[in-house]
Amino acid sequence: MPVDPITVEIIRCALKAAANEMSAVLKKTAYNMMIYEVQDYCVAIVDHEGRTMSQNEGALPIFLADLGVAVQDGIEVYGKENIHPGDVFLVNHPEICGQHLNNMAVYTPFFWDDKLLCFLAVRAHWIDVGGGSTGFGSSMTRDVYEEGLQIRSVKIYNQGRANTEVLRLIEDNIRFPESSLGDLRAQIACCRTGEERLEQVCRKYGGAVFVEAVETIWHQTDKLVRESVRAIPDGVYEASSFLDDDGRDFTKTIPIKVKVEVRGDELIIDFSEVADQVPGFINCGSSGGMAAARVAFKALTSPQREVNEGSFRALKVILPPGKLLSARRPAPIGGWSLSLPTVLDTIFRALAPALPERIPAAHKGDMGGYAIFGANAKTGRRYVCQNIIGGGWGGRPFEDGASSAVSMCQGDVKNTPIELQELYYPLLYECHALRMDSGGAGKFRGGTGVEVKVRPLEEFYLSRNTDRIKCPPWGFLGGGEAQTNRTLIRRNGKEEELPGKFSRVPVHPGETVTILTAGGGGYGDPAKREPAAVSRDVALGYISKEKAFAEYRFACE
Repeated sequence: MPVDPITVEIIRCALKAAANEMSAVLKKTAYNMMIYEVQDYCVAIVDHEGRTMSQNEGALPIFLADLGVAVQDGIEVYGKENIHPGDVFLVNHPEICGQHLNNMAVYTPFFWDDKLLCFLAVRAHWIDVGGGSTGFGSSMTRDVYEEGLQIRSVKIYNQGRANTEVLRLIEDNIRFPESSLGDLRAQIACCRTGEERLEQVCRKYGGAVFVEAVETIWHQTDKLVRESVRAIPDGVYEASSFLDDDGRDFTKTIPIKVKVEVRGDELIIDFSEVADQVPGFINCGSSGGMAAARVAFKALTSPQREVNEGSFRALKVILPPGKLLSARRPAPIGGWSLSLPTVLDTIFRALAPALPERIPAAHKGDMGGYAIFGANAKTGRRYVCQNIIGGGWGGRPFEDGASSAVSMCQGDVKNTPIELQELYYPLLYECHALRMDSGGAGKFRGGTGVEVKVRPLEEFYLSRNTDRIKCPPWGFLGGGEAQTNRTLIRRNGKEEELPGKFSRVPVHPGETVTILTAGGGGYGDPAKREPAAVSRDVALGYISKEKAFAEYRFACE
C-alpha cells in the first residue's frame, strides 16, 4: 500500500529538519572560519545507492547532490557487508570527489532493524591538507600529488573505535592539525546528529514506510521539475566564452563552449566541446563538471524547492573524460571551481534566446576568494586568514543586478567580518566598500563589485585566484560590460598590478594590497534607464557623475 500523503509530508519535513540541524551542529562546533562564518560546506542524507534524500538549506550550489559519489565509492571499496554501525569514512580523492583536496567529506551509515538504509554525509573546507593546499589550492602545483593528502574512503572509525594510525598519519602531514582535526570531529558530530533524527523517524513509522515515503518524494519532485522543463521551448541552443588562462601559461585562453538541448520534459547539457584538461591547476573532476550542470538546471527549474534525487532526473549531462570539467589524474585540481561561474554564465547565455524574460546579463564570473598566511609574532603560531568577497551580478530583465554578492556557484556563503580578521590576525583593513563604476551600464544596471584594502602589521604571504579579466562580464540587449577583477600592491610609492592567479606573494609592513572584484553586466539599452534611477545611483555612490554623463547622458548638478 502507498504511504498516505500526510505521512509523506511529515517525513519530507523531518528530512529537511534533520539536514538543517546537522548544519547547525557543524557550524557551532567547527574550528575554522571557512566553516562557521563563510559556510563553505554541505550536508546531505543519501541512500545506499548514493541518491540524495535531502540536503541542508544554504549549501553551496556547486555541492548540489554530489555527496552520493563518496558513498558509492565506500560501498565499492568495502562492500555493504563490511559496513557497520559506528563506522566513519573520510574521503577527498580527486577521482571520486573531483574537487580540491581541502574539501573533505565524512559519512556514516544508518541502520534500522539491522538493515543499511542510508548514510549521513558532510563535506567541509579544511584550511590545510598538506602539500600546496594552504588556504586554497596553489596555482604553482604541477600535479595533484603536490596538492596534499589524497584519501579514498578510509575508515577512520571502525564500529566506534578510532583508527589511531590513520588519524596520526593525517596529523603529521598537515600544517594546522588542531584546526583540521577539530573540523573532523565537528563533521562526525554533525553525522551523529542526523543518525539520532532518523532513528526518531524510523521508530515512529518503521524503515519500510520511511523508504517508501522517500521514493514518493522523489517522484513528486521529478514531476514538478519536468513541468518546468516543458515550459522551455524545444530546441538546441549554443554559446561560447573563455577563461583567461590555466594559471601557468598566461598567453593561452581556455575555450568554454556548451550546447543545451531541450526535448519535451528533458534537458541535455553537452560539454563535449569544452577545452581538454590543462597543465595548470584549474581542472576539476567529472563530479565538479556535473555540479555546474546541476546548478544551472536547478536555477531554471526549481530554485525554491528542496534538493533531492528527483530534482535532477530530467537532466542529462554529456561530459567526456579528459576535459577541463572531467580531468583525469594526476591533473592538478587545486583551482577546481574557478571555471564553474563562467560555465554557468555560458549555459544561461545559450538559453537567452529561448528565455529572454528570465536570463540576466553575466555576473562577476569568479569565486572571489583570497588567502593570507604567515606567522603571528605575538603568539609564535602560524595562521591562515581566508575570506570570500562578492561582486556584481548581471542586470535582469526587470531590475538591477545585485551588488557585493558571491557567485552563483557559492549560493549563501558569507564573507568573514573584517573585525574578526583584525582580531585574530596581524592585519589592518583600511577599506571594505562597494566599488564605484564597476557595474555595466544598462536599462537595468549591473551590480557593483567590492574594494578591499589591507595593510600587514607583520609580513604575510598572499594568494588569490581569479578569472574573467580578459572576458569581462557581458551585457545583454545593449547593456554594457562590467569592470573586471584586479589585485594591486603599493610598494615604495608605486602601484604594481598582479596577474589574476598567483600564490605566496610576500607583502611587508608599509605596503598595501587592494583587491577589486568585478561587477555585473548591464541589461538593455542604457538610454532607456530612468533618470531618477541614475540620480539615485550617483547619490548612493554606485556610479560617478562622470559615468552618469558618459553612459546615460545624465548631467548631475
